Amino acid sequence: MRFDIITLFPNMLSSFFQESILKRAQNKQLAEIHLHDLHDYSQNNYGSVDDYAYGGGAGMVIGIEPVALCIDDLKKERSYDEIIYTAPDGELLSQQRSNCLSMLNNVMILCGHYKGIDERIREHFITLEISIGDYVLTGGELAAAVIVDSVTRLIPGVLNDETSALSDSFQNNLISPPAYTRPMEFRGWKVPDILLSGNHEKIEQWRYEQSVQRTRQRRPNLLNDN
Repeated sequence: MRFDIITLFPNMLSSFFQESILKRAQNKQLAEIHLHDLHDYSQNNYGSVDDYAYGGGAGMVIGIEPVALCIDDLKKERSYDEIIYTAPDGELLSQQRSNCLSMLNNVMILCGHYKGIDERIREHFITLEISIGDYVLTGGELAAAVIVDSVTRLIPGVLNDETSALSDSFQNNLISPPAYTRPMEFRGWKVPDILLSGNHEKIEQWRYEQSVQRTRQRRPNLLNDN
């Protein structure tokens, strides 16, 4: 799977994508992550890509010309299944959306910044708008990193244990059950006996019951969505 990320600040992302599971995914050639500096498509001598908003008001707006030139340039090389814009008013990222994106081949992500982007970009280029929460960041780079991370780990072969992602929180609208590891007892706090029983059928039933209980306590809205 290939990600092309258009950003004003590629250095914010480069180190993030060279660590842990994301690095492993690229080394295995299961994922490609390419960063594109929007400043390279500036059409003025100052290298700027933003301007004042028509109608006045505070804040600068990313212009349509450099974005259009960058997107056109990338589309000359391949077709894209989705062109995503990271926007606070976009669709809230969910596990289900990440699952869907993980089955695609080529995804482009445009990182928002300043007061936003020229609306014509959203109207004529963007196919999907995603938010990672009801708050505003200084830029969309963190949102882009979250999207790529949540999607890449679902690509077959990325995780060492293929079943690990299937037991994540929000798969099947349930929170993950509690997990324990060695030692069996620490400061008098013991691992539940059921997990030491070796009865895998009963262990899975216990985990399911714990997931339902946790979801009911912490995120009851997920159960209401079923």
